[in-house]
Amino acid sequence: MRLGLSVCFIWFVVDQVTKWWIVTHLMHPPRVIPITSFFNIVLGRNTGVSFGLLGDASPWLLVAIAAAIVTMLLIWMRRAESRVSGVALGLISGGAAGNVVDRLRHGGVTDFLDFYLGEWHWPAFNMADVGVVCGAVLLLVESLIFENHVKRDGRDVSPG
Repeated sequence: MRLGLSVCFIWFVVDQVTKWWIVTHLMHPPRVIPITSFFNIVLGRNTGVSFGLLGDASPWLLVAIAAAIVTMLLIWMRRAESRVSGVALGLISGGAAGNVVDRLRHGGVTDFLDFYLGEWHWPAFNMADVGVVCGAVLLLVESLIFENHVKRDGRDVSPG
């Protein structure tokens, strides 16, 4: 649990510091900053959830839902038996907590990472989102590896 909480805290700080730096230092005036042929730094405010969904929902409803999710993730982290699960849940909960703070302070989430390829354009996102996705991928990979070990060993055991 301690490792997961450390990762949660570190990722929360990474998210908040990058958003603060983008807003206070880089985006005066707000503009598109091309970095590569497929990546820009932009400044966006997402009042919804992923991909702008639920943009018309009450900010307090979104905060309440996100806070409940973070609480459930921390309970799951407490019960996690592997270090990989702890790190993964720390990334997810740190990212989710970072976005909750944004909603409380700004009424929406600050997004600034902007990827595209030709006409295909991914919605802008932030480091909190990176943590959530990386944590989810870690959990998926861990579950697939565990499942393969169980099948190979002939054990019928569930992970945690």
